[in-house]
Amino acid sequence: MKGIFQTKWSVIAIAIFCSLLWGSAFPVLKVSYEELQIAQDDVIAKIVFAGMRFLLAGVIVLVFLFVRNWKQLLVTKKQFIVLILLGVVQTSLQYFFFYNGLANVSGMKGAILNSAGTFFTVILAHFYYRSDRMNWQKTVGLLTGFMGIIVANWGKDFGTTFQWDGEGYMILSGLTAAIATIMAKELASGIHPFAITGWQLSLGGLIMLMVGVPVMSKGAIIFTQFGFGLFIYSALLSSVAFTLWYSLLKYNPAGELSMYKFIVPVSGAVMSAMTIPGEELNFFIIASIVLVAIGIIVVNYHGKNNIGRAS
Repeated sequence: MKGIFQTKWSVIAIAIFCSLLWGSAFPVLKVSYEELQIAQDDVIAKIVFAGMRFLLAGVIVLVFLFVRNWKQLLVTKKQFIVLILLGVVQTSLQYFFFYNGLANVSGMKGAILNSAGTFFTVILAHFYYRSDRMNWQKTVGLLTGFMGIIVANWGKDFGTTFQWDGEGYMILSGLTAAIATIMAKELASGIHPFAITGWQLSLGGLIMLMVGVPVMSKGAIIFTQFGFGLFIYSALLSSVAFTLWYSLLKYNPAGELSMYKFIVPVSGAVMSAMTIPGEELNFFIIASIVLVAIGIIVVNYHGKNNIGRAS
């Protein structure tokens, strides 16, 4: 298994696969809101729906790890505290912003705005790692990427539209994702990647359910057969993508992997346009996709491909 997460071409293939899964989350969630009749302004229902998804995703990973090697589930008290913190940031906080922000923007715009997390990771790394300082290349990449995010907010009349609980929440979701990336890389050393995924998803999901279930209105979420299928897919999406990504992070530099996240806004926007009624690609969306993709590539390009080098 270790070789799969270190071999150049398998690393590239897995990173692309994870990015495609995360990209599919945008249209899947937008369609889920409609199918499950979750009101656009019902914050609590979205918290509960997210909690259900991530608790199930975490349990799937933990059961798989238990069958594979139950000893890898065991963590120390100090490691469990780290996993709780990671669950709060990576799952509870990030997806509070993600779920509620996505309800107030289009799937295409959400995919682009959420990519800010990649650029925030670069900025945080500048202050956290002495060997990962800003330079002209990263500065150009950041400016290009953030310009793409700004362009995504432009309408046909060349005006800007910004809603704090829409666009603002999506950008905050990206920021918390960046913080969680640093935390997962630095604090969770010594813990099996599958255990990190299973515990942080389960704990984060459980926290969201503890907050939301007691105050959720009756009938706020109505499951249909199709809606249940979307729910299962979204849970599997999280369990598979996070497990594979944390495994890659264990054996590869985070910066090397981040380059492949340019696929997330591209695939998310394209799949949203293909599946969500009323959403279609336009000049601004296409321009923002191009700028964000170029920004991510420029920020992470090193001239020589060093994937496979353990960090």
